[in-house]
Amino acid sequence: MAALRLGDTAPDFTASTSEGTLNFYDYLGDGWGILFSHPADFTPVCTTELGTAAKFKGEFDKRNVKMMALSVDGAESHKEWIKDINETQNTVVNFPIIADEDKKVSDLYDMIHPNANDTLTVRSVFIIGPDKKVKLILTYPASTGRNFYELLRVVDSLQLTSNHKVATPANWKNGEKVVVSPAIPTEEAKQIFSGGVEEVKPYLRLTPDPTA
Repeated sequence: MAALRLGDTAPDFTASTSEGTLNFYDYLGDGWGILFSHPADFTPVCTTELGTAAKFKGEFDKRNVKMMALSVDGAESHKEWIKDINETQNTVVNFPIIADEDKKVSDLYDMIHPNANDTLTVRSVFIIGPDKKVKLILTYPASTGRNFYELLRVVDSLQLTSNHKVATPANWKNGEKVVVSPAIPTEEAKQIFSGGVEEVKPYLRLTPDPTA
């Protein structure tokens, strides 16, 4: 199966999870989603990641984003592991973890990279829009934990740029100046963006965050 690319429709699936059998599209509803994989249960980096994800759930909720994690271990293993996560990370895991023992979902989303490990998933992240299209893909090796501040940042960028004719520059954070879309002439941009347009170069125009 070909690897997923940006703009592709995210494959739907029904899977056993730590919260029972769930259908992915039904779970997401009409909101945004983050699907992220973990190499295995009872592993140190994954434990910190899932604990961090639980602590960030309130921020993702504000953005209408639902999280779903995945590992190739079983649901009962997940439930025991969640106890450890809650204890060691001082939190409560508050989103489902897929029990992908048959690797069905891992294969759908190309989460197993044989040259890294032929049985365990790498640290994949898929951000999925309300239209069920893949908006962002990140892949980390098993040895590197993910940055959840960065995941929030890219969600903010994706949601902003899906509703306004702007792009976000390097290291942008929510509320900072954004770049006017190159497709919009400067005079038209000045009419669209009431906060004003700063022309650094004809192709580089900045405007205040239109939602701020």
